[in-house]
Amino acid sequence: MKKITLLMMLLLTTLGWSQEDAWVYFNDKPGATAFFNNPLTELSQRSLDRRTAQNIALDIKDAPISQNYIDQISAAQGITVMAKSKWLNCVHVRGEATDIAALSSLPFVHHIFYANTTLNNRAVAVPSRQKPVNKQLETLVNFNYGNSFNQIHMLNGDLLHQQNYTGAGKIIAVLDAGFPGVDTASPFDRLRNNNQILGGYDYVDKSDNFYTNNSHGTMVLSTMGGYVDGELVGTAPDAKYYLYITEDVNSENPVEESNWVEAAEQADRVGADIITSSLGYFAFDNPAYGHTYEDMTGNSAFASQGANIAFTRGMVVVASAGNEGNNDEPHVGVPAEANNVLAIGAVRSNRSRASFSSIGPSFDGRIKPDVMAQGQASVLSNTAGDIVTANGTSFSGPITAGMIATFWSAVPSLTQQQVVNFVKEASDRYSNPDNQYGYGIPDFSLALSRAQQFLGIQTIEQETVSVFPNPAGAELNVVLPANLNQAQINLYNQIGQLVLTQEVNQSSSKISLNTIESGLYLYRIESASFVSTGKIAKK
Repeated sequence: MKKITLLMMLLLTTLGWSQEDAWVYFNDKPGATAFFNNPLTELSQRSLDRRTAQNIALDIKDAPISQNYIDQISAAQGITVMAKSKWLNCVHVRGEATDIAALSSLPFVHHIFYANTTLNNRAVAVPSRQKPVNKQLETLVNFNYGNSFNQIHMLNGDLLHQQNYTGAGKIIAVLDAGFPGVDTASPFDRLRNNNQILGGYDYVDKSDNFYTNNSHGTMVLSTMGGYVDGELVGTAPDAKYYLYITEDVNSENPVEESNWVEAAEQADRVGADIITSSLGYFAFDNPAYGHTYEDMTGNSAFASQGANIAFTRGMVVVASAGNEGNNDEPHVGVPAEANNVLAIGAVRSNRSRASFSSIGPSFDGRIKPDVMAQGQASVLSNTAGDIVTANGTSFSGPITAGMIATFWSAVPSLTQQQVVNFVKEASDRYSNPDNQYGYGIPDFSLALSRAQQFLGIQTIEQETVSVFPNPAGAELNVVLPANLNQAQINLYNQIGQLVLTQEVNQSSSKISLNTIESGLYLYRIESASFVSTGKIAKK
């Protein structure tokens, strides 16, 4: 996707190659005491509530980075501050190696780590010849019209939708390359009209306008939140979203990892439950900056460190595994390789692995990818609002992230670790994982049943509740079991919208269907912690 002109390459040759990227780490956080006395100065109430619900204590990583330190670094000769991280207590800087090295004399600087690892423990920079990396953003585009049912049904997500679990109450932070058209295209009308897009930021251009740059994020978002009746239903249509641009499609540089971590920190700050990212890092334009397979140990790369910390704050972190399965280096990259990241590979519509999907294991032998979802011929929206298909783990990742939001909305008392565990354990290769499929394709209906059982939510066996006739005409009868005096019946259409609700009891059990159209509906009968579900047809 990246296009670099000859003129740009000449400019890089004459101006850019003497510049180095590095992380400058600080000794301490002078504002920590003030933060602990008033955490709301740094974190939203929702963020604090998420920690409380999961019994996660605040720690020094939550305290803000010193703005005074940043200002002094910014004022130093030849130095540009590109990004910052409170979790890792550092700033990402760019400048000549001698100017960067001079920062070590500042009393608050703990150490400096160069992106070009050959410069660490050296005093002088040796410029490396740059070679642009083909940036695919984990996407292989192939536009054709299609139907989104299969990518949801493969995960049994439609069964959760039919029970009115659609991600409501959950917030997903999307870290990507741009979101043009999300503010105008019709598949996002539902998100806009219901105020489900809560905000965002462009960390590349340092701008509040996030409806810009590359269309990759637009397509990604549509697999979760898009809606076009009869054509596209996202996996979490009622979740809320923050949209963060961290990826610069014009280059491949370690600063994008720093942008990623800074955005993840903001996702934590605003109280997001899930981070999803269809971005991956292995090689960079400057080969000296690139990662090797030996680096894939779960907590070495900067973005992987940040992703692991995000998980410890109570968020589930989802990342696309990558599209390198047919390449010389086929392994899952950063940050999907991280210890606490759920890496999502890609399968075809028939559940067989897409050949481009990156493989495992990690260098230290861990199972990667973790799970799989449809990433070949995934149905989504482009910036014009056309419903098309595209290939890539870019789409299997958010399809899964949306399902996690939907699943978690059904059992919100679970911790982030429990959510991940239930998803893996409900996957079809859990008992025999491998390096191509990981734990396999999750069954979210099975995960929900197991989670409800774990939480002590009982279900009434369906045969103990009589719902007739089926198909029904103008009236439906509900006969409750003898030990259930009163309940509520809800009817949902095939995309999970509530169309009818009524109280029923032992003496009043007739439901009028005159107000609903002919079609197939899911019913949910519930009272306290007792639930019974099924399907009826209206003639």
